[in-house]
Amino acid sequence: MDSVRLIEQWPVDNASTAVVGADGRVLATHGDTSRVYPLASVTKLLTAYTALIAIEEGVVELDTPAGPESSTIRHLLAHTSGLGFDAHKVMAPPGTRRLYSNAGFEQLTAALEQHSTIPFRDYQSEALFGPLAMRDTVLDGSPAAGAKSTVDDLAVFAAELQRPTLIDPRTLAQATSVVFPGLSGVLPGFGHQKPNDWGLGFSIRDHKSPHWTGENSSPATFGHFGQSGTFLWVDPEAGAACVALTDRTFGPWSIEVWPPFTDAVLAELRGQDLR
Repeated sequence: MDSVRLIEQWPVDNASTAVVGADGRVLATHGDTSRVYPLASVTKLLTAYTALIAIEEGVVELDTPAGPESSTIRHLLAHTSGLGFDAHKVMAPPGTRRLYSNAGFEQLTAALEQHSTIPFRDYQSEALFGPLAMRDTVLDGSPAAGAKSTVDDLAVFAAELQRPTLIDPRTLAQATSVVFPGLSGVLPGFGHQKPNDWGLGFSIRDHKSPHWTGENSSPATFGHFGQSGTFLWVDPEAGAACVALTDRTFGPWSIEVWPPFTDAVLAELRGQDLR
């Protein structure tokens, strides 16, 4: 795929990318895919998926109380617990606003630790990283933004997000569907969105504009981007996923180059009829 070479034009020192088909095949790569990068908020995808595994294992349920009063695991995953961005301070009643919250993910993992009696890092390593052989992925900080990984490892995870082996496909379908629909909020880096649709830990493309995915990304596209200049998206209609990791902090450059990159990848995928 020639489109992945566009990362050579990005204003970064290092960038690595991979495109993964729905059948798990790595369709294309470019850059050093074994290089370890900080993921920033792409970490939330790994944390959310671990939470889904815990739910299926009976550690907690979506309606298990967690976080602020009247909040649940569901609220924390969907950024509707009412907690602020980084401060563990209640800004709104649960279920009323989409307040993107790192603090919410920290309280989510605190609840998982309480109910499992296992440190979250250990649980995640045993439940997710180990089974998928993600050997170079570690959580070295906040469960909201503290993981480090490689394109190689995240390509395996991107395959899991298309054909899950660790959870029931119906669980993933629920997690990548809109939860608490109609709530507005701020998409970090891209301004106020109405609605700001979100799943259970997964940002959903829907019809948001502007957005970090492409203009031609399907509304069903889900994933996350990180402030360390990273992203992972899955487009079910295209039958593919894409991972891109860089060593430059998110900024105007990202907004300029990411969408056309995604559109070029999608155009090439559709031209090759790889679905």
